[in-house]
Amino acid sequence: MSTAVLADLLPATTAPRARARDVALVVGGAALTGAAAQLAVPVPGSPVPVTGQTFAALLIGASFGPGRAFLSLLLYALAGMAGVPWFSEGTSGVGMPSFGYVIGMGAAAVAVGALARRGGDRTGPRTAGTMAVGMAVTYAIGVPYLALATGMSAADAVAAGLVPFLIGDVLKAGLAMAALPGAWYLLGDRNGERD
Repeated sequence: MSTAVLADLLPATTAPRARARDVALVVGGAALTGAAAQLAVPVPGSPVPVTGQTFAALLIGASFGPGRAFLSLLLYALAGMAGVPWFSEGTSGVGMPSFGYVIGMGAAAVAVGALARRGGDRTGPRTAGTMAVGMAVTYAIGVPYLALATGMSAADAVAAGLVPFLIGDVLKAGLAMAALPGAWYLLGDRNGERD
C-alpha cells in the first residue's frame, strides 16, 4: 500500500483523464511557483530576496507527490531558463546568483513529495519536519551555488543566503502546518492509504 497525496484525490476515472489531470497539475504548479516568485522582498546585503516561491514549491511537493512535483518544478526551471520572466522579481536565465535556489527547490519538492507519500503531511509536527527537510535541501544547493556565482566565501554565502531567511522559513512551516493537515481533515481522509 502507498499513501495518497492530495492530488491523488482529484477524480480521474480513465487513464486519459488521469494524464490530462496530471498535465494540468504540472503546468498549474509551474505557474503557481512563478506567480509566488513575484512576491519578493529584497534583503539588505543579500542578492537573494525573500519570495513566496519556496513555499509554493514545498506545497506542490506535498500536494502532488514526488513525480508530478519534479515535472512541475522542472517545467518552471526550463521555462525560466528559456526566458519566461517568472523567477524572482521577474528575472529569467541561469546567470543570476539565486539560480541555485531554483535547482534546490526542485530537489526539495521531490523530497517533500516522497515524505508526503509516507504521511509526512498528515499532522502538524510531521508537516513541520517535512517542510524543514525541504528547506534544508533548498539551502544545501542554493547556498553553495550562491558562493560560486558571486565569489563569496562559504561563511559569507551562509550569512547572505541562509541566515536572513530562517525566521521567514519558520513562518512558512507554520502556514504549512495549518494548511496541509487542515486539508486532509476537511477531506475526511487522515490516513490516505490506497491499495
